Amino acid sequence: MQIGLIGLGKMGGNMAERLRRDGHEVIGYDRNPSSPRDVDSLEALVEKLEPPRLVWVMVPSGEPTRATVADLNGVLSGGDVVIDGGNSRYTDDQVHGAMLHEKGIRYIDAGVSGGVWGLTEGYALMVGGTEEAVKIAQPIFDSLKPAGEGGFVHAGAVGAGHFTKMVHNGIEYGMMQAYGEGYELLKAVDLVQNADAVMASWQQGTVIRSWLLDLLVLALKDDPGLEDIRGYAQDSGEGRWTIEAAIQNAVPLPVITAALFARFASRQTESPAMKVVAALRNQFGGHAVGKEGTSGTIPVS
Repeated sequence: MQIGLIGLGKMGGNMAERLRRDGHEVIGYDRNPSSPRDVDSLEALVEKLEPPRLVWVMVPSGEPTRATVADLNGVLSGGDVVIDGGNSRYTDDQVHGAMLHEKGIRYIDAGVSGGVWGLTEGYALMVGGTEEAVKIAQPIFDSLKPAGEGGFVHAGAVGAGHFTKMVHNGIEYGMMQAYGEGYELLKAVDLVQNADAVMASWQQGTVIRSWLLDLLVLALKDDPGLEDIRGYAQDSGEGRWTIEAAIQNAVPLPVITAALFARFASRQTESPAMKVVAALRNQFGGHAVGKEGTSGTIPVS
């Protein structure tokens, strides 16, 4: 099957390679002229594709994706299919789907999980769109997904794919935070002599084994005790969107919310909130406080 792929970064480049290995013709385009692109413009990409065209967008979410979809709306024709495989917000999908529909262009939003391992292991795909549009793109989905029955779901209408991926990433936040907190407690006690070995032992026979745990064990092998890494974690947006959706639908998400807030805390070199707590304890109880520029512990009182 023929497909145009826009965005040849780590994910897009590997996806293109996986599709080619499975016999598809991939015409790649990236705005970066140093990328291994096959054409040097969207117009050239469209010219090389036979109608009905299938174009997969794999660029950063937000304005880059919005601009790319708008540009495609100007050069594609009715019957063509656009797939957004980035981490777009589901509300953007609804806008894009409506815009493209006016020209008869079909739109699919595809939540993609698999990261740098997707080339060899396959990508978990969560898609939203009409049955007709998904059927056209199904050979591409079948080549990208992992072998076996799982790894692909048509989650619903336009927006459902990225909404599902958003929830997936929210769950991921909670799982990573739980592994991190457990590891910290293991390291904090003298009773446990090798926290790294404990994590590795959990890879088999336990109910908390997972691919995330496998990846943590790999990280610990490369950097025992994680001595060379900072405890600083960014968030790419999906966790925030998950919590916003939970508020809108009155669904309690205490674990995912706490995991997101823990990432915020990781970026603070000093906590204004804890300064307030220390100041108040000093005011009402005369408890000792530390001063800026000093080091050492404060006696417990």
